[in-house]
Amino acid sequence: MRIDLFTIVVDDYDPAIEFFVGVLGFELAEDSPSLTNDGRRKRWVVVRPPGAETGVLLARADGDHQATAVGNQVAGRVGFFLRVDDFDAAYRRMTAAGVEFVTAPRAEPYGRIAVFLDIAGNRWDLLGPRP
Repeated sequence: MRIDLFTIVVDDYDPAIEFFVGVLGFELAEDSPSLTNDGRRKRWVVVRPPGAETGVLLARADGDHQATAVGNQVAGRVGFFLRVDDFDAAYRRMTAAGVEFVTAPRAEPYGRIAVFLDIAGNRWDLLGPRP
């Protein structure tokens, strides 16, 4: 058993792909035409960190109710965690690419950490090894 995908609701596909692939360095695993349950066109877009099995399904908000979830998937808490081997290099690269960090890097018992926002405004922990 494993987690295959989880969804992040976004405003639009292409800016989200650019953020996750172009800025964070994820791979575009799939971008296929699809249909909603009632037959409207959508895309099936999956990104994932290089070498990862679990992917992120980027789902364009469908209607007002889903649009309210964009940037608030987990009620303002950190809900996503990106672990890297070289925290300092990742932090520098992401900062240079314009990623908004809402906390400064700090050391915790479980490793180095800094909180950043994705393109939708969701909070992520950038996690690195213990110093």
